[in-house]
Amino acid sequence: MERIDVHAHCVPPAYREYCLQNDFAGRGHPDGMPAIPEWSAKSHIEMMNELGIEKAILSMSSPGTHLTPGNNSEARKLTRRINKDLSKICAENKDRFLFFASLPLPDVEGSLAEINYALDNLGAVGFQILTNSHGIYPGDERLKPIFKKLNERATIAFFHPTSCNIQNTNNGSVEHITPIHGVASPVMEFMFDTTRALASLVTSGTVASCPNVQYIVCHCGATFPPLVSRIAEFSAFLLGKSITEDEIKQLLQKHFFIDLAGVPFPDQIHGVLRLVDSSRLLYGSDYPYTPAPLAKSLAKRLDEGLGEIFDSQTNRRILFQNAQDLISSNPPQWSTF
Repeated sequence: MERIDVHAHCVPPAYREYCLQNDFAGRGHPDGMPAIPEWSAKSHIEMMNELGIEKAILSMSSPGTHLTPGNNSEARKLTRRINKDLSKICAENKDRFLFFASLPLPDVEGSLAEINYALDNLGAVGFQILTNSHGIYPGDERLKPIFKKLNERATIAFFHPTSCNIQNTNNGSVEHITPIHGVASPVMEFMFDTTRALASLVTSGTVASCPNVQYIVCHCGATFPPLVSRIAEFSAFLLGKSITEDEIKQLLQKHFFIDLAGVPFPDQIHGVLRLVDSSRLLYGSDYPYTPAPLAKSLAKRLDEGLGEIFDSQTNRRILFQNAQDLISSNPPQWSTF
């Protein structure tokens, strides 16, 4: 069955070299991963052909393009360079690739400029935002101008997990958190940080105040679904503002899409379907951070799981049409290439 892959990564050679040469990304082991994978358009398209992926939306993975806390100048230059690289790759493979541009968050001024530039000059169809930006979560007051601009542009915000970072409010320093030594963040911590970001977005009022933004959340909603009732029950007491479970569900159904990258079956899928219906589900491979052989086996597992719940027409919408409709509402400015 044909697919559109909304959770697919690109690793431009220049980015990989930059991280390795400058000792970023944990000496080539971002978030505790074995390595920064090598990537080429050719190998990616070969994988796509094997899985029936008609189109993939490329984005950067963690740790993103703001690599040094406080160094906004470096982040702006690297972000612009990488966005241009992705734009060029997509221009050379227009029938197979689109891309979500990166932002140099938490640099607000630089990110506002990049939003306009990427949409108006590079053909981006939306933006990849990490679940925290050097310890600042998306519902934070400091990031409100970003979401206001995304709302003005009526675009897509694709939230990708990263490791938890704690910002010291006294001096602005940032501490990278590894709760269990030797366990790479993507195994568990990515799930928890996605949950923190989603809770931040929903409870801060950011989503309600920016109704023109369409959000994509990775990995079947991570660990957020089983916590919705708890967040709602304690919201008035602990958050200072009340939000009901029904209000959270309404926000998710109207403004959020959930990608199924990872292992949504047999358990996660049932939690997320309590919050949204099948019209909000999308396919994601997480390639190349999920290597091709694993991406293929996970796709098979996903197809089998979906087949047990939905009919073939619904499955086609989940794997292809939902994403096609989303892209159609955010077409790239191809004329700029």
